[in-house]
Amino acid sequence: MKVTLRFFSSLREQLGLSTQEHETSAINVAQLRSELMRLQPNYAQVLSSGKAIRVAVNQEVCDENTLLSEGCEVAFFPPVTGG
Repeated sequence: MKVTLRFFSSLREQLGLSTQEHETSAINVAQLRSELMRLQPNYAQVLSSGKAIRVAVNQEVCDENTLLSEGCEVAFFPPVTGG
């Protein structure tokens, strides 16, 4: 299925892109994140499991068990801190 990937803030800066169309066989966010990390070293560095990263599917914050659907938007962003 085709999904739209969006990267925000420091993730966008580290990857050098903000949006990308991606063809995936992943059924949920966890599988998609693993797939991306296997595909390219820069994804592996930015999305590694030790990093605190938030995810939203179709603009709703979710966890890694959230199911993906054809044409959905998956956004990755760092946790927000305030002060």
